[in-house]
Amino acid sequence: MMETLIWGGAAISMVGLIGLIWCVLTVWRARKAGQTDEELRGTMRRVVPVNTGALLLSILGLMVVVLGIMLG
Repeated sequence: MMETLIWGGAAISMVGLIGLIWCVLTVWRARKAGQTDEELRGTMRRVVPVNTGALLLSILGLMVVVLGIMLG
């Protein structure tokens, strides 16, 4: 049971980490492409909610891992 919590939490954290990497790469590509201020702001508006959700997933996954370790 505890092993399932640990591996499940690790998987959730990995999904969040992949989301964070996607956000960084998206903004980096937009800046490198030389977008105007308005275009860059539009890109940022799209990325911020994904970034927040990915950070939340990473935190929740790590909390589940710690819970599994503490209960195990």
